[in-house]
Amino acid sequence: MHMKIVLENLTKIFPSRNKKSGEEVVAVNNFNFTIPDGKLIGLLGPSGCGKSTTLYMISGLQKPSSGKIFFGEDDVTELSTESRGIGLVFQNYALYPHMTVLQNILFPLQNLRGKDKMSKEAMLERAHEAAKLVQIDELMDRKPSELSGGQQQRVAIARALVKMPRVLLLDEPLSNLDARLRLQTREEIRRIQKETGITTVFVTHDQEEAMSISDMIVVMKLGVVQQIGKPQEVYDNPENLFVAKFLGTPPINVFNGVVRGEKLYIGDADVLSVPGINDQEVYVGIRPEGFILDPDGALACKLSNVEVMGRDVSVVSTHEASANPIIRSIIDADNVINTAAETVRFSLKPHKVFLFSKADENRIRFEVK
Repeated sequence: MHMKIVLENLTKIFPSRNKKSGEEVVAVNNFNFTIPDGKLIGLLGPSGCGKSTTLYMISGLQKPSSGKIFFGEDDVTELSTESRGIGLVFQNYALYPHMTVLQNILFPLQNLRGKDKMSKEAMLERAHEAAKLVQIDELMDRKPSELSGGQQQRVAIARALVKMPRVLLLDEPLSNLDARLRLQTREEIRRIQKETGITTVFVTHDQEEAMSISDMIVVMKLGVVQQIGKPQEVYDNPENLFVAKFLGTPPINVFNGVVRGEKLYIGDADVLSVPGINDQEVYVGIRPEGFILDPDGALACKLSNVEVMGRDVSVVSTHEASANPIIRSIIDADNVINTAAETVRFSLKPHKVFLFSKADENRIRFEVK
């Protein structure tokens, strides 16, 4: 009973907050996407990019200004939130404090009317199944105030799942948890989604979170979809500078470069052959793992320090053509670096180097030999 979700030219415009200037705010701009049945999709972007507004439109909490939403073949654009068959989990879990965990989970079922009405036994059975799925079946008699943040979040997820929703919508569900709990809970969400097979949309501004659990990610900026794809594909093949900078920890290193005679120059150094690319100024993005320590390497950087991270070493350096104050290169800890040296030299892995147009910041693709 699960389904794909189709967003068709979905647009949401908010009236101006300032009556005089009358500037409308386009929160979501012409979003087209089919969310495949049974997949977990991460909506990702900085705050104000329109990801939560998109989620609220899918849930029915906000009406689109234009465009349509389909669950399977059904047009749900005009349907109320209650009639859509969704489960919603927000970042503030909004559990009822005076009720036990069991009563919180039962609550959505007790509100069912008409043909959907369930017997007490059926409701209890369903509530226990949902609690088991999120591993809180031991805590059914407790009140929310007696639970940790992570346990409260699980109760909220169980409450969303108990209705057997056609679609599960999660809005920044981990942002109130500490780092270790976030990691654990995100693995839980992935497991639950796989076990139930419910089509799930997960909103987050944390790219690591989105990349680790999503089947596909949608990267948004100022209401406009920048790129959609499998997390690894988007990381390996960013469409533009914004996407390249948004994904990756540590972030991508950006340099000002020039293409002359099908060669890429950073400063005076010819660092890479870029066949077929016209002469122009470019932004050069180099992933931290794209540097090879090489005494004969073309790219010479000023060594600042070397941070040992266990199996990897992070080399911190500077270069006058770098757009960021520092350059981070991640190399294997087996490499011996002379930390007393003033300069460190690198050659580059071509498939970890991306060129972007200075005019519109879109990707300029070259053949990697």
